[in-house]
Amino acid sequence: MEQEYGMIAIAGICLVVLLMGMMKKKAKVAAVFLSRAAVGVVGISVVNQMLETQGIAIAVGINPVSALTIGTLGISGFALLYGIMLYGSL
Repeated sequence: MEQEYGMIAIAGICLVVLLMGMMKKKAKVAAVFLSRAAVGVVGISVVNQMLETQGIAIAVGINPVSALTIGTLGISGFALLYGIMLYGSL
């Protein structure tokens, strides 16, 4: 009987350690996503202002969908948004 309790305790401790590892990994993924989204929104704002000063009428809106796109895809998402706007203006 004692051996069963010991094995249950060891299994429980292993489960706790695995859950802690998974939570740490998810926190890192969330931090990377949020930092990409924040930098992307600032980048959209800067590029929109640069294009406006040059007289180019292409501007990507700053909204949750664009932040989600950039947060997920990174720089390629940034280029995708401007590519879609350029294609739409043709």
